Amino acid sequence: MIEKFEVLITPFSLKRMIHVYLPDDYYNHQESYPVMYMFDGHNLFNDQDATYGKSWGLKDFMDSYDKKMIIVGIECNHEGNQRLSEYCPYDLENSFFGPVRGQGKQLMDWVVNEFKPMIDNKYRTIPFRECTGVAGSSMGGLMALYTVIKYNQYFSKAACISPAISICQEQLQSEFRQADISSDTRVYFSFGTREVRGKSGFNWMLKNISWFNDEIVKLHGYSYINVVKNGRHNEASWEKENPVYFDFLWK
Repeated sequence: MIEKFEVLITPFSLKRMIHVYLPDDYYNHQESYPVMYMFDGHNLFNDQDATYGKSWGLKDFMDSYDKKMIIVGIECNHEGNQRLSEYCPYDLENSFFGPVRGQGKQLMDWVVNEFKPMIDNKYRTIPFRECTGVAGSSMGGLMALYTVIKYNQYFSKAACISPAISICQEQLQSEFRQADISSDTRVYFSFGTREVRGKSGFNWMLKNISWFNDEIVKLHGYSYINVVKNGRHNEASWEKENPVYFDFLWK
């Protein structure tokens, strides 16, 4: 089942819709569940809520998946270019997007200090980091990687799907070098072959992701790069990855 409610993101003084997936029998017993926090919550569960009319199909997938959990989807800011700002942790001067005033750190400080405690109080979660993951695509995939690096004491797992890490590769690498990352950390990376241009684009994307993959492995963590044949940069393509990243992160 899906529940929706609004919260106030206090650092931005903005109300935001939250989409929560619960197992259908959630209210029939007292079992507690692991939690996945996911960006672009409106695109996760139902096509009618999705920006482009196609969701990740996560409700149907989770209804038949053999590991029950709670998924908490946080909508992005839909006004103008604000999604880009909220889903970027650094101030950037980008040749394609122009200047970006990153608000990702403020967003995640709010998540760990206010929002996650609220979710843990509202629902029967297993609140420990070992049972808490984060996921997103594109800029949300960038934020998932940033989150598992910067806030590793809260999140042990991340699915970084078609992540836009190239816009701040150096900053993320610097963040990683300064981070205290536990050896039980699991990170899933992916990109589609139809998201990049030719062999040079493929090699460039693979090189950027491989840096983090190799560093995680050096720390005795777990990392997996899924190169999706004919994969595109859209929800229909990402839906096909649901069983892959859930199995890798949670089994």
